[in-house]
Amino acid sequence: MTQTMTKYKTYFLLLFSVIIPICISCKNKIPSPSVESSPIIVSSPTPTIKPVSPEDKKKAASFREMGLNYRQQGQIQKAINALEASVSLDPQNLSGLVILGWTYHLNKQGDMAKKTLQNALKVDNNHIPALNALGIVYLVNNDLEKAVETHNKAINLKPDNEIAHYNLSLAYHRLQQTSQAELHGKQATLLEPNNPHPWVALALVYQQKNDLDLAKRTYQKAIALDSRYRQINFLNHLEMAGFSTEQIEETKNLLTNL
Repeated sequence: MTQTMTKYKTYFLLLFSVIIPICISCKNKIPSPSVESSPIIVSSPTPTIKPVSPEDKKKAASFREMGLNYRQQGQIQKAINALEASVSLDPQNLSGLVILGWTYHLNKQGDMAKKTLQNALKVDNNHIPALNALGIVYLVNNDLEKAVETHNKAINLKPDNEIAHYNLSLAYHRLQQTSQAELHGKQATLLEPNNPHPWVALALVYQQKNDLDLAKRTYQKAIALDSRYRQINFLNHLEMAGFSTEQIEETKNLLTNL
């Protein structure tokens, strides 16, 4: 009898030891190791762009006009403050973004200019004024590969884009890709023949090709448009036209040897 009870007791304990963990597992719904180790993928909702009220658009336009007026007066920081307020009110306005980005550029805030103009291209990646401005920012900051890429995209969208052709002539000249520099330099002078800058840029290309006679004749066309190009010190302003320090020095050497 004792042996029989012991036997039943043993069976009961074995059964109990199996049932209890199973019940606990079912109750707590513990996942299997393979499931537990798998990441849970949660899809994020697509962010919605908050619509801008007509009142805010009107305020933004007013700040934008104020910023342009300040910039024309040479009050760059006040211009930036007003333009930042405009973009804050109407962040998807392409004109506002491009004007602010260009004003940052004029204030030598290259990183802010680049970020703002890139934001404009997020709104419309084919916006030519934004591409032109961003290409110039890349050029001035010596990021030549991106300058070339950006301006070439602008030309693909608008083949008669004189700004892009002119800046490509400067960029390719620095990269010592003379054939490309000459191609775009000639196109820039055809599209904007009354602007001295493309003629000076093209003169540098001919100088790089060691065709000094043609370089001098081309530079003379810039002088014919603006006699100040006879003055060495006047050439310092070419920095504002996208010329690098080295290119300005090369221009001065060309003028000296006329």
